[in-house]
Amino acid sequence: MKKITIAFDGYSSCGKSTMAKDLAKKIGYVYVDTGAMYRAVTLFALRNNLFEADGTVKTDELEARMDEISITFQFNPETQKPDTYLNGELVEKEIRSLEVSNHVSPIAAVPFVRTAMVAQQQAMGQEGGIVMDGRDIGTTVFPNAELKIFVTATAEVRAQRRYDELVSKGMPEPYEDILKNVLERDYIDTHREVSPLRQADDALLLDNSNMTIPEQNAWVMARYEEAVAE
Repeated sequence: MKKITIAFDGYSSCGKSTMAKDLAKKIGYVYVDTGAMYRAVTLFALRNNLFEADGTVKTDELEARMDEISITFQFNPETQKPDTYLNGELVEKEIRSLEVSNHVSPIAAVPFVRTAMVAQQQAMGQEGGIVMDGRDIGTTVFPNAELKIFVTATAEVRAQRRYDELVSKGMPEPYEDILKNVLERDYIDTHREVSPLRQADDALLLDNSNMTIPEQNAWVMARYEEAVAE
């Protein structure tokens, strides 16, 4: 069976990463969480005081230090999913904090950051057999991907999912703060100048607001089977 490239795009906290990970594991493909890459850059920036007091990025200083940032993924046999490493340090928990969530969209909007991340992502997917999720995978990173899925859900549903995830990790934050963050990220992601979030013309739309995880996984698997059969 031919190996294809599968691109998941969509809004924050709509479950696309979980969906993409589950699909990759089931079909034996490599999974790459591009959102984690931007979160890792954000964590580096927070640790190195590369944000102004108003939350804007100190772009000149960040650009001068981009070669200090190495992002890798290592498979975790316990979770059966890849963990994110920043310069060799496991940062999977740290990059999921609300502080990083509140700063990641401005980082992801910086042109030289996107250029660096996209180059890494394209190199990872040259051979096919890859599942990648993010904001611009089907439009910028892999415009020729054989299967593109654009995932969405209501802001309220996404905020509740994010709240539940943080509670489960022992990192609770007020629901109202999370909803505010979701709405702010939606605006920034869809209005940035470089690779704004949008549904590719040939992407399949999945609104999973009222779907269970097994239901959405079954939907995705059916689309995969259709794509490889073509």
